[in-house]
Amino acid sequence: MSTIDLNAPPPNHQYSVSVEREETIGERRVRLFKDVALFLVAIGFVVLIVGLCYSTLSSATATAEEKKWAMSVLSAAAGGIIGYLVRK
Repeated sequence: MSTIDLNAPPPNHQYSVSVEREETIGERRVRLFKDVALFLVAIGFVVLIVGLCYSTLSSATATAEEKKWAMSVLSAAAGGIIGYLVRK
């Protein structure tokens, strides 16, 4: 087994030391619950906005201006989802 002198590392080498705290099972469960809850709230919010826009578009009493607004929101949502999926 070879030893390395940390006061004089070999040429073209670097070293780093890190101390990290290990995540406990309870902390992992809380973190995962928080992530899932946030994801579900975001999905619910998106579904609510899409539903509102769809009801505006299919409404006979909505004005042309309201329908343009709903179409622009749906177009932005579709573009965002496509951009997220393509990741460019």
